[in-house]
Amino acid sequence: MRPLPEVPSAAAPADGEQAGAALVEHYPRLVRLGYLVLPPSPGSHRRVLRAHALAQRCLLAGHTTGHGTPGGIPAPRRPGGAAAVDPAYADARRRVLRAALEADRSRRRSVGVRLPPLLPVVWGLRLFPHSGGADGLALESALTSLSGPGRAALALRGLERLADAEVRRVLAGAGVADPHAALAEADGVPEPGALLDSPEFDPCSLQARPPDLLRRRRRARAVLTAAAALLVCGALLGPADGGWGRAVTDGPEHFPGDAGQLLDPAGLRRVPATFWRRSSRTDFTSWPTRGDRTGDTALLRRALAAWARPGAGVRTSATPGTPVGPPAGPPQLLYAGGTDRAAVVLLHDGLRVVRYAEPRRGGPDGSALLDFARVDSADAGAAGAVVVERAGDRVRYLVAPWASGVRTRDLLAPGDAPRPMPRAADGTVTAQAGPATTRDCRAWSTVEIRDGSAVRLLTDLGELVPARLTSGPPTAPHDVSGRAERDVWARTACLLPALRSHGVRSVNSWQYAEQPLPEGDGSARWLCTRAETWRGTGSLVLAQFQAPSAPSVATGGPPGAVAARAEDSPACGPRDPRVLAGVLWKSQAGHWYVLAAGSGQFTSLATSGGVTGRSRGRLLAVPAGAGDRARLTGTLADGSRVGAL
Repeated sequence: MRPLPEVPSAAAPADGEQAGAALVEHYPRLVRLGYLVLPPSPGSHRRVLRAHALAQRCLLAGHTTGHGTPGGIPAPRRPGGAAAVDPAYADARRRVLRAALEADRSRRRSVGVRLPPLLPVVWGLRLFPHSGGADGLALESALTSLSGPGRAALALRGLERLADAEVRRVLAGAGVADPHAALAEADGVPEPGALLDSPEFDPCSLQARPPDLLRRRRRARAVLTAAAALLVCGALLGPADGGWGRAVTDGPEHFPGDAGQLLDPAGLRRVPATFWRRSSRTDFTSWPTRGDRTGDTALLRRALAAWARPGAGVRTSATPGTPVGPPAGPPQLLYAGGTDRAAVVLLHDGLRVVRYAEPRRGGPDGSALLDFARVDSADAGAAGAVVVERAGDRVRYLVAPWASGVRTRDLLAPGDAPRPMPRAADGTVTAQAGPATTRDCRAWSTVEIRDGSAVRLLTDLGELVPARLTSGPPTAPHDVSGRAERDVWARTACLLPALRSHGVRSVNSWQYAEQPLPEGDGSARWLCTRAETWRGTGSLVLAQFQAPSAPSVATGGPPGAVAARAEDSPACGPRDPRVLAGVLWKSQAGHWYVLAAGSGQFTSLATSGGVTGRSRGRLLAVPAGAGDRARLTGTLADGSRVGAL
C-alpha cells in the first residue's frame, strides 16, 4: 500500500534577518546544495554561477519575509539527520531547493532563449570546480541521469546526512509532488560517500581558465563585419518575413560551454614510451602514446570536437552504463594513426576509452564514428587490448605495451597450437576474424597475450574492449591454461554470442560437478559460466550441462546445453559461490531421467511436482517421462533450503 503523501514540516519560518545571517554563515554549503540539484547540462561554468545566484537570491528573499520567531546558532547535525535544525538555516535550505528545482523545471519547459541571471556575472573567464578521478566522473554522470527531485534527494541524504523520513519532509516543503519517487530514484545511484563533500563538487573552490580565445576572436570579427555590412547595406539586410534569421551551427568544430579549454589538442596528456616500466599501475593510465599521427593537430581537434558535441555526421555508440558526455579534464592520448580505410584516435579519461574514426578516403555517407567503453578499475588483465579498427568481419587490436607476445587461438579447436600475430612498431597487430560477427559458430578466434609468466585469453564481443576469459571457482578464477580447461571452453564458446554488446568485462567458466550418467552412458560435466560487466550490474549466469561426446584430437565436442539462466544474480560469483541446476536427459536406450547437480555447499537434493525423488550428496538422478516437469531444491550444510538457479 502506498504511504500517505508527505506533509511539510510544521516548523515556522525564520525572520528575514535571521535567515540572512544563517545564509551568510552557511553560504558555501547552500551553494554546494544548489550546485548538486541544478541540471548539469548547461556546463560547469553556468552551473556555478547559477548556484551562487540562487543562494544570493534566497538571501534577498529572506529579508522580505518578516514572520517567525528568532532562534540561535544552528545546531550541529547528527548522523541520523533528526537533530533540531535552526529554523533560519532550514528556511534558507528550503528556498535554495525550491529555486533549484524551479530552475530545472523552467529549463525543460522553455523552448526559446533564456536570459541569464543579472548577478553574478563573469567576463573573460571560465570557472569550474577542481577536476577529480573516475569516481567523480561516474557520480557526475549519475546526477545527469536523475531528475531534479532525484538529485535533491541524493544531496539531502548524502550531503546533509538526513534520514529518509526527514528527506521526504524537506522535499515536500520544497514543492516536490512525490518525495517517495524521488527517494526511489536516488536509490538507483551508488552511495556517493564523501564525494559530495569533495572539491569536485564545491562551487566555492574554483579553477579559472580563459575561454575559447580563438572562438571569441572569430565572434568579434564576425560582429565587426556584420556591423560594417549593416551600415553599408542596411537596406539589403532588413528583416525578412517580419523577423531576423538566426543561423545555428551544430557542427563538431564548435565546443559547448567549458569544453573549449578542456578539449584542446595541446592539452592532451601524452605518456612516454617507457613509463609503464616504472609505473605502479598496470592499466590504461600507463599506456604510452602511440601511432604515426600523434602530431596531426587537425585530426586530434576533430576527434576532441566530436567528443565535445557530436554533430549530425558523427555516429555514436556506447556500452551499457557508459556516459557519453565530454571529459571532466584533458584526456590521455593512447593512439592516433591510420589504416587503409580510416584515421583512428583512441583517448582515455580515467573512466572511459573513446575511439574516434573517420574514413580516410570518404565512406558511402562520409560519417565519423565515436565509440565509448567504460574501463574504470581496469587491471593488467582487463587492459590488455583495445579495438582499433573493424573492417567487415575482421578486427584489428592495439595491445598493451607490457605484452611480450601476441598469438591467436581458435577456441573451438583446443588441440591446435596458437598462431603468432605480427605486431607493428605502433603496437597494433594484424587483423583477424572477429567471432562476434560469426553466425554458424564454426570457429571462435581469441587473442592470447603473454605478460611474463601469465598468458591471458581475450575475446571480442562486439565492443571496444575485449572480454577476458578465465576458469576456476568464483573465489579464485585464473587464466585459461591446459587442455582440460580449453576443452571446457571449446564447448562453451558458442554460448558467448548471448553476451554481445552487454558491456562484459570478463567471463568465467567453472566446472562445479561431474556426474556419472545412468545406464553406464559415461560422465557428464556441470559448468557455471558467469559474465561480469564493467558497470557492476547486468551480470549473466548460465548453468551448463555437457553430456559426453566422442573423443576428438582437435575439438572439444558439441556445445553444452543451457540448463538454467539468471541475470543480476550473485549466484556463481564471489559473493555467493554456489549453484544448483537440473535437466531432463534421455539415455542412449531411450529412457528419460531428471539429472541435477549442485556445488560443494549442498548436502542433499530433492525433486517434487511431476517427478519425485531425493538423494544424499550433491548429485541426483531420478527416472522420469518425456515432457515431465519437476521442482528442484537443495539443502545446504546449515540446513537451509534453496532453489535451483
